[in-house]
Amino acid sequence: MVERLILGLALSALIGGIAFRLGALTGSGWLGAVLVGTSIFGFGGWPWAMLLIAFFVSASALTRYGAGRKAEAALDFAKGGRRDLAQALANGGVGAALAILWGFLPHPALWWMFAGSLAAVTADTWATEVGLLSGRPPWHPLKRRPVPPGTSGALTLEGTIAAALGALGIGILAVGWSPVGGSLPMALAVGMVGFLGMLLDSFLGATVQRIYWCARCGKETERPIHRCGQTTQPLRGWRWLNNDVVNALAALLGALGMLAWSWVMG
Repeated sequence: MVERLILGLALSALIGGIAFRLGALTGSGWLGAVLVGTSIFGFGGWPWAMLLIAFFVSASALTRYGAGRKAEAALDFAKGGRRDLAQALANGGVGAALAILWGFLPHPALWWMFAGSLAAVTADTWATEVGLLSGRPPWHPLKRRPVPPGTSGALTLEGTIAAALGALGIGILAVGWSPVGGSLPMALAVGMVGFLGMLLDSFLGATVQRIYWCARCGKETERPIHRCGQTTQPLRGWRWLNNDVVNALAALLGALGMLAWSWVMG
């Protein structure tokens, strides 16, 4: 395990460094990638690391694709752009915890929980990055009207389809790389709970996620300090529930969903 931890540290530092140079991570995001990657590879091994890399590479590629068109939304909302430490931990923290448990108690359910957590954050990331490129404004299910791109809880057709494909892709890879065996129904289950995790993310974003108001610009934002430099005022939502916490809860739902599936299926 010590050798895997050292190799995991080197590998995650290399991949994180490349992502940093390409603009996918901030400096703190690089640190987050190292922490998550080292834990997952060191305690889980190659199958766990490969599934994490599949998420990370696809997310980074989609973040870079059409970055100029997404920049405006990233200034107001915590969507897209370079990922920092909090975002790295929100996306990979649940998976890292499961990998550590696996290192001491390798139970098959932990692998599927890990796959479910990554399917959820993959679905959410793909939905966001593809949705921001939609030629139509997203639809807010509670407000029942179009809203600016990047608005928490809003959905696009393109983003929703991408979310389903991303979650299912993780499910297929989880079966293919599984250290505990697997089948097509397991791939579908991972895809399903991943998609549900994305829907939870959207629901929380539309209802109780913390949203602020910039009086100077007359805009909603997820940021306590708006892009104009103005300190914003709380508009709605729970104080502690920012976008990173919402992402972590989506990952947790994906993990718990696969735990329930494993328990029901025996």
